Formats: sequence, C-alpha cells, structure tokens
Amino acid sequence: MYIVAAIVAFGVLILIHELGHFTLAKLNDVMVEEFSIGMGPKLFGIKKGETLYAIRLFPIGGYVKMLGDEEASNDPRAFNNKSSLRRLSIVAAGPIMNLILAVLLYCIVGSASGVILPQVNQVLKNSPAEKVGIQKGDELLKVNGSSVLTWDDFAIYVALAKNKPVQISVKHNGNIENFTVKPMYDNAEKRYLIGISPSFIAHPNIIQSVSNGFKQTITMINEVYLSFKMLFSGEASANDIGGPVTIIKMTGSAAEAGLIPLLSFTAFLSTQLGILNLIPFPALDGGFVFLYLFQIISGKKVDDNKVGLVNTIGFTILMALMVVVVLKDIFYPVNF
Repeated sequence: MYIVAAIVAFGVLILIHELGHFTLAKLNDVMVEEFSIGMGPKLFGIKKGETLYAIRLFPIGGYVKMLGDEEASNDPRAFNNKSSLRRLSIVAAGPIMNLILAVLLYCIVGSASGVILPQVNQVLKNSPAEKVGIQKGDELLKVNGSSVLTWDDFAIYVALAKNKPVQISVKHNGNIENFTVKPMYDNAEKRYLIGISPSFIAHPNIIQSVSNGFKQTITMINEVYLSFKMLFSGEASANDIGGPVTIIKMTGSAAEAGLIPLLSFTAFLSTQLGILNLIPFPALDGGFVFLYLFQIISGKKVDDNKVGLVNTIGFTILMALMVVVVLKDIFYPVNF
C-alpha cells in the first residue's frame, strides 16, 4: 500500500517535470512526438494528434521527445530550428515546474498543519541559550554568517556544528545582537541543541502560508547545495547518499505517517529533482541550460553533432551511475 503511494508520489514529480517541458514546447510551436512517464519498454500508450502518450516499465524518470531534439530536421516546427532562447525556455521549464510544485506543496502543508517561525518562543533553564542571554521573542537572523529564513535553516546549522560554538545573530526589540553559543547534546532528541523552541502559527492566513511555501523551498535549495559542499569537502560520505530504492522507502515511511508528512516529503523531493536537474552536466537539463545561455550570450552556435556526442557520453555516465547507486541502495542501504 505504502510502496504504491511512494511510486505514485514519485510519478507525480516526474509528470510535473515533463509537463513543464511539454507545455513550453507547445507554446513555442515545437512538435512533440512522445510524452512518456517512466523509462524502458512501453506498458501502455495512446496517440492523440501528433503525440504518443506512454507509460513505461521503469518509474525512474520520463521524457518529452520532440522533433529535432535528437536528429536535425528541416521542419520549421523542429526543436533544432528554434532560437536558443526558445530552446532555453523549454529545457528550463521542467526543473522550474518542480520548484513551483514544491512551493505549492509547502503552502498546503503550512496551511493545514501550521507554520513554524524562526523566532524564540521559549528558552530552557540552564541551557546554552539562556546562559548567553538569548530571550523569548528574539528573531533568529543568522547562524555562522548564513541567513535564517526558516526554523530548519537554524536547526541544520546547529546540528552540523555539533559541540563546536556557533555564531548566532538575533533581532531583539529592534536591535541586532550577536551571541556565541556552544550546543549541548540531548540524549532524548539524539542531536545537538542550544535549548530554545520556535514560535508557531497554528492557523496561518494565505499570505503567511504562501510566504512559508517560498521560504521552505529556498531552505531546501540551500540544503541541496550544503549537501554537495559537505560531500566534496569530505564532511559527508557516499554512504549518506540514497537512490531510487531509498527514495521509495522514505516516501513509503512518510505515507505511513500520514498525508501531511507525505506532502512535505514530496515537496522536499520535488525541490531535489528541480535543483539536481539544473546541474550543468551533459544530458541533464542544466547542461542544455548552460549551452543555450552560452549561445545567447556569445552569439555563437555550438555544432549539434558535438553537442549530441557529449550528451551521449553524459547520458551513459548517468546511467552507469544510476546502476551503481541502485546496487548501493540494495546492498548498503542508507539508515533513516
């Protein structure tokens, strides 16, 4: 039951992503030959007009196949005959749709379950926060120089600092105050804390819900880049990385916890999918975004044959990496 919910949730993310590409292709009068959810052998397909709509066996992605996106065509409606700006709008639409979906889902979650604010509601007695002078009502502004938009921004930096002192900036009665706080380990919570709890809006209005949607999405984007930074700096290891199997397990666990946790986790995944697709690597949307931006700025067109070769190599690397990650998921699963 919950595995089905996980696959459906992941399928929605893929659908929204590909719908972005599809919609902008149609708006730019590009012929779409196939709109597919899933990869591999076709399970089901129906042709409507000029487009084949298909469901394929493996729920690990999808694609929008356009005339002229693989082989050059003389048709004026072919992708290769559109301007770099038009092609840029088509390839960027997928990741952007995932980010928009994340905002909407976080709006719904905030509206239904309330909004947590990066503002101190309570300071525990004898806690590190109380000892340095942090007070109820203080608005959290920065942690170790990084801006705090949400409570999650604050919590993640405190957790990563462990027992090392953190620099915290707050607004108190309109004045900016700075503190150096050394987190303490809480055995019950099994994490490092400084002894404060956040303020909470139980019934946010539409403006507060929308604001929360944007802020939570930005927080998740920042966490993606923070994860990459930690991975490349050695602060995190490959053992902390999960693939499709881990995603399905985690989504299933979220579904088991209820609708709101499932929506929240789906928003998180949607953000991840959007940002990862914008990485400027061949065969990813980000690789094409980089290419078309270069062509727009330089006024020079890169040879399509060279682009095709590079993307084929990139796609091969991505597929090989996918196999490695799936095998790692099976034999060395991430603990969560």
